Amino acid sequence: MAFKWIFKGLLTLLLCFSPLCQAQNNDILLLKTYHKSQDVKGWLMSEKLDGIRAIWDGKTLTTRKGNPITAPDWFIKGLPPFAIDGELWTRRNNFETISSIVRTQTPDKRWKNISYNIFEVPNDPAQNNGLLARLSVLETFLTEHPSQFLKVIPQITIDSPKHLQVELSKVIALGGEGLVVRRPAIPYQTGRSNSALKVKQYQDTECTVIGYKSGKGKYEGHTGAIKCQLPSGLTFFIGSGLSDQQRQHPPEIDSIITFKYYGLTKNKLPRFPVFMRERPVE
Repeated sequence: MAFKWIFKGLLTLLLCFSPLCQAQNNDILLLKTYHKSQDVKGWLMSEKLDGIRAIWDGKTLTTRKGNPITAPDWFIKGLPPFAIDGELWTRRNNFETISSIVRTQTPDKRWKNISYNIFEVPNDPAQNNGLLARLSVLETFLTEHPSQFLKVIPQITIDSPKHLQVELSKVIALGGEGLVVRRPAIPYQTGRSNSALKVKQYQDTECTVIGYKSGKGKYEGHTGAIKCQLPSGLTFFIGSGLSDQQRQHPPEIDSIITFKYYGLTKNKLPRFPVFMRERPVE
């Protein structure tokens, strides 16, 4: 068992970008983290939606890992004959429901609550003209083929650092996750670059569940905290953010969870980690 975890940790570490974690798929657009020292005046910003990433290649709808998403026929028929990239979403603070809807192998009426919010048109010939030109292709399509569920995520030009922080505060106050800022004139890129950044009031990443700690007091008999392992091999516990239901039925061993934290301790562990969600199988 020890060898298993050592091997797994070393393999994942090879794929890491930060001291904590990095997404493993470099064939799609991925985000780096914004730092206040970075000058993003004149860039475009939009809300970072907490949904399920979905890539449409003109024929097939898949997750970020390339696995098929079983959407209703009426949903698929409403998509354009060209590639788009975005988030399947309902509303803020509703990730578990979104995940349940999208992962259902037999689509049900709940798909009526799903919208497909687009932030990129990857393979359009206008890609060398910048992000707004690429998105305008989808906007033109929607003018000719109106849709109730297919939307272009609004992009706002950043006037100043204060403007960015004001918009971030608005999104957070509404229960949102944060913002995405992108350099407007850059051609479409895959993988991570300094031209596409996520802006949050906290940091977040993923870890692997390897155990549990029993609860005390009102949580006696249930899970008090989840024991997690980072790609570096370091372990720690997450007790905050778990609902009563999740304490009764915590994420399974070997599952991947997302948590937020506020910097690192002197031992390089996440400070004040808070459970956010379990990553769905993609």
